[in-house]
Amino acid sequence: MNPSVVSVEPRNDYKLIITFDNGEKRVFDATPFLDKGIFIELKDINYFRKVKVAFGSVEWPHEQDFSKDTLYMLSDIAA
Repeated sequence: MNPSVVSVEPRNDYKLIITFDNGEKRVFDATPFLDKGIFIELKDINYFRKVKVAFGSVEWPHEQDFSKDTLYMLSDIAA
């Protein structure tokens, strides 16, 4: 089981800086998802910046979300 998200910081390049409950800080690139279905709304950078931690993962006001597993497996360790 992958760790849960404890904090998230959106960047202007559509990346999220995520801290997990195991202490790891990772970078998740959301750009590959921005042309897909419910994620199209995330192209609006002001909306993208409204991301928040919810239930060990992240979500936006209109209920777009990524699971903690997706966030962990598709992210890179922050430099």
